[in-house]
Amino acid sequence: MRNAIINYRKMKNNTIKEHKLTILGEPASKANSRKLVFFGKKPAFIKSDKARKYLQSFNEQCEPISELFEGNVGVEMTIFYASRRPDLDESVVLDAMQDKIYKNDRQVKQKIINWGLDKENPRSEIRVYEID
Repeated sequence: MRNAIINYRKMKNNTIKEHKLTILGEPASKANSRKLVFFGKKPAFIKSDKARKYLQSFNEQCEPISELFEGNVGVEMTIFYASRRPDLDESVVLDAMQDKIYKNDRQVKQKIINWGLDKENPRSEIRVYEID
């Protein structure tokens, strides 16, 4: 299920581009999204199962927008978790939006991140908007 809206708002005689979307599921914390594995005797860090599943789900729910944001952007996001246990961590979501909403998460120059609780429907409600 994909829920996406692209709006162009008038603010002070300028057109402001924004994109809203809701992604179902609980994102993995980036701090806990890697696990150590060995390839023979060589250690390597790979994404955890939870992180890989979330990224797959994100990709299924979020199609790239036709014109990616190219300049600086702001992100307003509420992450609704299924329990009170997880720390607020938006980094995996910001990474997942690369090449779908904006070219690179380094474009994010402003963030408003909120923590929410919804045991029945964990999700991320996201608004991306261009800034000067």
